[in-house]
Amino acid sequence: MTMHPLDIATKLTPAGEGRWTGHTSPAYWNMMGPFGGVTAAVMLQAALNAPQRIGDPVALTVNFCAPIAEGAFTIDLKEVRTNRSTQHWSMELSQEGGGIAASASAVFAIRRETWDHQPATPPAIAPHDTLTRFDTAGRIAWAANYDMRFGEGELVYEPRPDAEPGPARSVLWMADHPARPLDFTALSAIADAFIVRIFHVRGRPVPAGTVSITTYFHTDEAGLAANGAAPLIGMADSKVFRKGYFDQSAELWSADGRLLATSVQTVYYKE
Repeated sequence: MTMHPLDIATKLTPAGEGRWTGHTSPAYWNMMGPFGGVTAAVMLQAALNAPQRIGDPVALTVNFCAPIAEGAFTIDLKEVRTNRSTQHWSMELSQEGGGIAASASAVFAIRRETWDHQPATPPAIAPHDTLTRFDTAGRIAWAANYDMRFGEGELVYEPRPDAEPGPARSVLWMADHPARPLDFTALSAIADAFIVRIFHVRGRPVPAGTVSITTYFHTDEAGLAANGAAPLIGMADSKVFRKGYFDQSAELWSADGRLLATSVQTVYYKE
């Protein structure tokens, strides 16, 4: 069977104790390097692959230190501490001659059956099949790997005056393309698959890049398996654009209203 593009992009080969090697994927290329979501996914994949790993990921933070060049890379993985029900990892991605390009930390945990309560509710959106897939033709390569169907806040390239910015909020259906059963690798990538908010607000491409993203996972492997390859409801928004940086928050929901992940990131921009 043909491997899914995401599995090719996040494939890692053991290279000694605590070390993995991988290779960038042209399918997930962004403006100046790999799509940040696939970098986050491959960093998490290193910890997921560790034989001594326990539980499921609860939180993942990735810091983008420098551009990642096309080609091979190495991920050094360190088990920081393992407690009775939590486990902490650190990861560094480097390339020969380029030093460390990204660093990350991840927390895993053994989840137990407890009292549940979800005060949050998913955003309203029209049914998936009634919406048209966002046209990615001619856009950056990684976007073609996602089926995005906007119910609110679709990206429209119509430059706006400084005093009349557009809305930052978007609500859309999101899924891997081609379809792929949801797992933590895919969920960590799709958490960064929202088009950067400044494109929406300014109505045009602006030089921008994620500096740091933290994703919180609110489900376990069984919860992801229950979702299968069904599309997710995504919501992204920003609160402030100021002095070259803006925040971007996101939510990812199953179609039946379960909150699966939330994320927050800080993004550099230049005008």
